[in-house]
Amino acid sequence: MEPAMIGGARWISVADALALTQAACQRILDAAARAIARRSRFTIVLAGGNTPRSVYQMLRTADAEWSRWHVYFGDERCLPANDVERNSRMAGDAWLDHVPIPKDHIHAIAAELGPDSAAFAYANALREVGDFDLVLLGIGEDGHTASLFPGHDWGNPPDADDTLAIFDAPKPPRQRVSLSAARLSRACEALLLIAGESKRSAVERWRAGEKLPPGAIRPAGGLDVLVESALLLPPAQT
Repeated sequence: MEPAMIGGARWISVADALALTQAACQRILDAAARAIARRSRFTIVLAGGNTPRSVYQMLRTADAEWSRWHVYFGDERCLPANDVERNSRMAGDAWLDHVPIPKDHIHAIAAELGPDSAAFAYANALREVGDFDLVLLGIGEDGHTASLFPGHDWGNPPDADDTLAIFDAPKPPRQRVSLSAARLSRACEALLLIAGESKRSAVERWRAGEKLPPGAIRPAGGLDVLVESALLLPPAQT
């Protein structure tokens, strides 16, 4: 199916969750190959959540030039460094701990320091990074992406800070650190993954024109949305 431009994004439907995982994995590896051929390194921003987890698990078996990968995170929960609810812990368990990416190429957010200190430290770490090659995103049932929530500051203006200290997230834990929409937009491309019936409402609201955080992320190459085809159809009757 040809991509459809809706809400400032290219919507690409796939048959099911497995097809989405496979397509996302291939797109990540293709982006890495292009970046490495162009400038000998690949910078990727990871998302948290169940849908990206399946992609990370599949990447464990991929043949890639791992030594040239540089990994960043779109957001993090302010929890102890090894807490199972941390995005960095999930990515490590699912993928990063199983491939030979140099440890100093994996740039976790030190969210255990608290929102202000962690946001300041990560902004400093990003200062010399430049545009990312690929940003991965997910979407929550409420329409949030990274830790940018509807009705809150997304850091939209081009001169917004790279990171946001969050003290009042509408879902626990309330304290978080997130890259701003402006910083997530400083990328060659971005890929948002949507799977699962629980995401139906967010998909319908966004496609109907509601302004939701993912729509604020506008990388140079555009935002691609990989979505299960069932979520673009009326819900099944029971």
